[in-house]
Amino acid sequence: MIYLLLFLEFFKIGLFTFGGGYAMIPLVKETVLQHQWLEETELYDLIGVCESTPGPIAINMATFIGATNGGFFGSIVATFGVVLPSFLIIFILAKFLSHFLENRHVKSALEGIRPTIISLILTTGLLMIRDLIDIRFSPNFQFDFTSLLLFLLLIFILHLYKKETKKDLKALPFILISAILGIFVCSLSL
Repeated sequence: MIYLLLFLEFFKIGLFTFGGGYAMIPLVKETVLQHQWLEETELYDLIGVCESTPGPIAINMATFIGATNGGFFGSIVATFGVVLPSFLIIFILAKFLSHFLENRHVKSALEGIRPTIISLILTTGLLMIRDLIDIRFSPNFQFDFTSLLLFLLLIFILHLYKKETKKDLKALPFILISAILGIFVCSLSL
């Protein structure tokens, strides 16, 4: 039963989400909390991990949630569920793409969808900030100075790199630097 539920829920998420993985986060959050597949704080941790691992965030989230709730087969089913709608839609659109995109109704619909995608992504970020603040001000909250130190150190590195090279630091080296600093700083605090 869990496999069918994972497939159907992630198929629905994949089918009704426009704008990529970040636009998908509100639907994933609603589904995961409704079925009690993860706690809310675990979901936020998962989002952070999925952002920093290779691959699309939606696939990473589906795979992890599927694995957590249905083991190896659950991860396959959830991942297949979230990917299948996009695959089918792209496959069908590829057959009719040249004529389809020239249609004025399709152009108008896509113009209408763009602001919605931006608002979904922005809303997700704002809701995560709000929820994080709520979590931070709970009675059993303890401020994490290690995280603050890492944050300030990374901001300093970014600033120094940009000042010296006149270029922005690319995402992959920044993620690697963050991981190395995290390991180093956390090992010092143990």
